[in-house]
Amino acid sequence: MMTVSTNTEKKGLFGRPEKPYVHPYFGGTVLGIVLFLALFLTGNGLGSSGATTRLVAQVEDLISPAHVDQTPYLLKMAGGDKNPIDDWIIPVFFGALIGGFTSGTIFGRTRLETTKGPNVSDRKRWLLAFLGGVLFLYGARMARGCTSGQALTGGTTLAAGSWLIMFAIFGGAYAVAYFVRKMWN
Repeated sequence: MMTVSTNTEKKGLFGRPEKPYVHPYFGGTVLGIVLFLALFLTGNGLGSSGATTRLVAQVEDLISPAHVDQTPYLLKMAGGDKNPIDDWIIPVFFGALIGGFTSGTIFGRTRLETTKGPNVSDRKRWLLAFLGGVLFLYGARMARGCTSGQALTGGTTLAAGSWLIMFAIFGGAYAVAYFVRKMWN
């Protein structure tokens, strides 16, 4: 775990001083332009959970191709001679990952730390984060898209299901927050 210097200026992983976040209206405008260009140029929006599914299908196809060829869900992505990572969402996924890391590094926000409340151990925080991530990814696949895909692409195209899912996600978060609030105080 990286320690933060004792003076008021925080340092990132590579000793860069932390800089303020971009203005939210500017960031939202840039995100809107990127989403518009993605839809206009490729016919696809933005999302991430499909890439995770395709990467898992690739590993499964390497380990047990016979199983993949017998599973209808996996067959669409990796059956026969299909390559599951030969899809538009894979470069988007890795581009977002690399772009986020690069931005965090440039602006001094890349550091190794566990963000948690005083009443939670590091181990419990990591366990809860992992379980929450697994449940959220599973739910994203059941809902036919992750929050970025649902909120950005689905919301932009005025898909009623996407709006319903986003209200459910925020409502669920507020409902659960009451029960876990003591971990953060």
